[in-house]
Amino acid sequence: MSKLIFYTYPSCTSCRKTKGWFKDHDVSYEERHLFRNRPDANELMELIKLSKSGIDDLLATRSATYKRLNVNLNDLPLSKALQLLSDQPKLLKRPIITDGKQLIVGYHQEDLQRIAFNDKSYKEKSIG
Repeated sequence: MSKLIFYTYPSCTSCRKTKGWFKDHDVSYEERHLFRNRPDANELMELIKLSKSGIDDLLATRSATYKRLNVNLNDLPLSKALQLLSDQPKLLKRPIITDGKQLIVGYHQEDLQRIAFNDKSYKEKSIG
C-alpha cells in the first residue's frame, strides 16, 4: 500500500476524529498541517485528479474565507484557482486523505477503512 498523506488542521473536529480513527486502528500516515505546510498548486492538482468533481470536492464553500472572496473559483483559470487554494488553505475542506490513488475529503469511517486497509466490504465494527 502507498503511504497515506493526511492533510489536517488540529482544531478541526473532523481532523481530530480521523486522527483518532487512525490511532485506534494502528494506521500509519504522514501528517501535513494545512496551514504550516500548505500544499502547492501541483499537489492540489494531483488531489483534484483523484476527485470526482474537481475543485468542488476540495472547496469549503461554507467557509467565511470563501464567502469574503466573492468569486467563483470555477470562473478562474485552473492555475489561478489552484494558486488561490494554496495561498488560502482555509478554502480547503478538511481533512484530506490520499494514498496517491484514492482521495477522501472529510471524516467517513467506511472510506477510511477502504483506503487504510484496501477493504471494500468494511462495515463499522466496535472498537474496544
